[in-house]
Amino acid sequence: MNDIVLFALIATLGTWSVTALGAATVVFFKSPNPKALNLMLGFASGVMIAASFWSLLQPAIEQAEAASGLPAWLVATLGFLAGALFMWGSDRVVSFARGMADSTQGHPCERMNRIIMLVLSITLHNIPEGLAVGVAFGALQNGSYSMETLMGAVTIAIGIGLQNFPEGAAVSIPLRREGYSRKKSFLMGQASGMVEPIAGVIGACLVVYVEAILPYALSFAAGAMILVAVHELIPECQKNQRTQPYFATMGIIIGFAVMMLLDVMLG
Repeated sequence: MNDIVLFALIATLGTWSVTALGAATVVFFKSPNPKALNLMLGFASGVMIAASFWSLLQPAIEQAEAASGLPAWLVATLGFLAGALFMWGSDRVVSFARGMADSTQGHPCERMNRIIMLVLSITLHNIPEGLAVGVAFGALQNGSYSMETLMGAVTIAIGIGLQNFPEGAAVSIPLRREGYSRKKSFLMGQASGMVEPIAGVIGACLVVYVEAILPYALSFAAGAMILVAVHELIPECQKNQRTQPYFATMGIIIGFAVMMLLDVMLG
């Protein structure tokens, strides 16, 4: 296996392990501390927004400028919009399936449908996140990479891993409330993150073995990450905004600042 693909696999196995860690909260707690989860989600969204530009879009533009073909701005825009549309499309599929499940209320399989939709929605969200990590590590191909690029890939994996923790809990805890054992709730919760290593390896392989796709893949990952951060993470972490007006917001600011400092200082 190519070393870069191996790095991507290790990184996405790490993000999967954080999903499992979040799912494991069902074994020790009835519900994790919502204040801590809001701060974690805010920090992760700040990291992902900053990483989308400095670690994905900016390198995509630079790669596109170095290659002959379409203008760099067009490559970055097309890839970015494609990533956002892919994420939106997957969300629409989940919403449609959830609507089908809701139509079975009162039916004997209603409980199972709710569980399937819960696991499916989190699993689909994990696909572009795994791709983003894989693409970021794929950009390190041929050994000709800078410390900035390496740290960008690592921080993307860290940011996605942080937001995977509450996602794991978001699956396992409702399953426990549905009457499943702690063991089954944990196993199904961590299983929602299993797609990340698969998507990560696919993303890294595409970039490593089809070099021309790199700028498109980087901007695609950026679009997917921005949509996840803006549509999912930020609204979720702001649910307690009235009682804690700036708590989650400061997590976003700190996450963005940390990612920005890492990229600028190491650039």
